[in-house]
Amino acid sequence: MSSTDSGYEGFTAEERAAMKEYAQERKKAARRASREEKAAEALRDVLQKISEMPDSDRVMAERVHAVITATAPDLAPRLWYGMPAYALDGKVVCFFQAAAKFKARYATLGFNDPAKLDDGPMWATAFALTEVTPEVEERIAALVKRAVG
Repeated sequence: MSSTDSGYEGFTAEERAAMKEYAQERKKAARRASREEKAAEALRDVLQKISEMPDSDRVMAERVHAVITATAPDLAPRLWYGMPAYALDGKVVCFFQAAAKFKARYATLGFNDPAKLDDGPMWATAFALTEVTPEVEERIAALVKRAVG
């Protein structure tokens, strides 16, 4: 049976683009000089990426960014696979995935392994976002506090 018979069609164009963005992010980060310069440029990159998003994603990403940076100032903004992300000690704790990124019907606030969201034998690590209301902002803040706590 050939590999074309298996049903596997490889990575989507969006997935390949995300991997290319990640490689570019790593190369760019390696060229930076001081820690302060790296942090400032990483923040500029995140804000630039947010500004390039379609309106509905951009508005949510701006609010998510504001909530995360206000709630957990120790988290360092950076790009991760072309998405705004927030890292602690170099490890991405959480990220915002625009709906347009993979042509999804909703944006996603996701958490990675370093996030301390453990709740028994099973817990959520990603949350669908269709709008960022004051209630959603409170929930994001609580999740981020818990994630870094």
